[in-house]
Amino acid sequence: MSRPKHIGILTSGGDCPGLNAAIRGVGRTAINDFGMKVTGFRDGFRGLMQDRTIDLDREALSNILTLGGTILGTSRDKPHRMNVGGKTVDMTDAIVETYHRHHLDGLVCLGGGGTQKNAMRLVKAGLNVVTLPKTIDNDVSQTDVTFGFDTALGIATDAIDRLHSTATSHNRIIVVEIMGHRTGWLTLGAGLAGGADVVLIPEIPYDPAVVAEAIRARTQRGKHFSIVAVAEGALSQTDARAMAAAVKRRVKAEEKKDKKEVKAAREEISRLAEVEKHSTLRVTEQLEELTGLESRMTILGHLQRGGTPSAGDRLLASRLGVRAAELVSEGRFGVMVAARGEEAVAVPLEQVAGNRKEVPADHAWVQTARRLAVCFGD
Repeated sequence: MSRPKHIGILTSGGDCPGLNAAIRGVGRTAINDFGMKVTGFRDGFRGLMQDRTIDLDREALSNILTLGGTILGTSRDKPHRMNVGGKTVDMTDAIVETYHRHHLDGLVCLGGGGTQKNAMRLVKAGLNVVTLPKTIDNDVSQTDVTFGFDTALGIATDAIDRLHSTATSHNRIIVVEIMGHRTGWLTLGAGLAGGADVVLIPEIPYDPAVVAEAIRARTQRGKHFSIVAVAEGALSQTDARAMAAAVKRRVKAEEKKDKKEVKAAREEISRLAEVEKHSTLRVTEQLEELTGLESRMTILGHLQRGGTPSAGDRLLASRLGVRAAELVSEGRFGVMVAARGEEAVAVPLEQVAGNRKEVPADHAWVQTARRLAVCFGD
């Protein structure tokens, strides 16, 4: 392969702090060190399909290191399932056509778990792709950490810190919902750093009665408030068993090619997923009923994604972005740039796509929290 001369770059999925730092890292290294032209595609894979571009020259890359969000815009569109004219269409061929129309030698995709899967599809379609792992959820496989996580962790921790004062002033239970996309990294980290008394995460299904007993025990010790940090995907033990049974039912039905049973199982999974969306409200109501203490719910939502990236995220995103440009110059594609200690290493995309990094039950943060008498509801 001849030396790469022109690369494209896009951001896909949810926004997060550090995306612009990564774009800058890729772009400046590609331009300054390897003499490449860099083209940005707007709004993720949809912009690539529609050929909506921006020239990422030195001027465009200037003064973006500290900006939150992404100068390229983003979307959750999937190449093989894109809404076009009200219909779901496979637009992979259109994306491949755009790639070749610009005579690209490589494409750098910045995104979370979904982006890694979509990038893998483009690799199978014959494109040269390198990815970077971003998400506040920290759930991308094969990397120690994703950029965006550190900033969100700081924001969520600060929120818990602030909630302590109102909880103590009114002798309340304060339930705070934290993002995580069905993993507990953000809730666990913020709960531990912020001194939460209860941490509920998807990896450890909880019993409301156990949580209530822990709060009552605090009251008996003279503590008249409690902070409960709940991950948006946390499930009670009852709901977790029901979800596992429904998934098992669907898998068996798919193996038997029983369409009626597959449909029924999927409907049950959808029903339980809807229950999951309102789990924090239900926890709040249950704890008030079981403890007799006034309970209030706070949902941090998209506050966790916004604002200026932390120094840690700027450093990580810059480091991974620089390595992505180096890999392109070396002609190494079909990989994700992963953080491994202080190294930025190339990991084959097939090891990443479709996998999710969950919190292990014996993780150091979990063990530390248990030693500090944090209740997980189990």
